[in-house]
Parts: sequence; structure tokens; C-alpha cells
Amino acid sequence: MTIQGAFTILMYALAPFLWLIVAGVVVLVAVQLIARLSGYRTLGYRCLGANLAALLVGLSGLWWIPAFTNSQLGYVATAFDWVAMMGAVIGLAIAAWLVLHPLSYLVRGKRQA
Repeated sequence: MTIQGAFTILMYALAPFLWLIVAGVVVLVAVQLIARLSGYRTLGYRCLGANLAALLVGLSGLWWIPAFTNSQLGYVATAFDWVAMMGAVIGLAIAAWLVLHPLSYLVRGKRQA
């Protein structure tokens, strides 16, 4: 399979979820922009609650990612399937952290900085 063929398959697979991807990116950028304009710095602010919540969101992906794609976790059988699933879970946790960490800064204010 060529790279162009792989990208074609990927685009067909992502097409039904494109609106969700765009909405997630808009939320992520908006929260980051508002927090940074309010003084948020990634390494200068710590929030255990945001870290734990992002971890839980990532782990919840093991349940809802297969359900979202009309599949089951039992169908994840090969090593490549597990690598793809773990990549999705890690990506989900990172995306959740990128939203929840600055959001907690905005909600809790600068008193924790």
C-alpha cells in the first residue's frame, strides 16, 4: 500500500468525525488563548486535579473509543492494534490535559501559581 492510499483510507475513516475534531481543536485553542492572556504558564502552574482528570479521561478511552467506532475492545487482538489503541489513549489524555490544565488555572485563579 502506498502512502497516498493510506492517507485516502484515513480520510474516509475520519470524515464522519471531522466536525468533532474541529470542535475539539477550537475548544483547545480557545482555552489555551484565554488562559495565556490571563497569565497562565504551563510549567509555572501545578494542579493535581487536572492531571488526574486528564489521566482518567485518557483511560476512559479504552471503553468509549471502540464503542464510538462501532467496535469492541475484544477485537483489539494484534500487537499493532494495541499500539494504535494505546496511541489513541495517550493522545486523548494529552489533549484532555491541554484543555483541563489551563481551564483549572482559569477557574482556580492565580492563588495556586
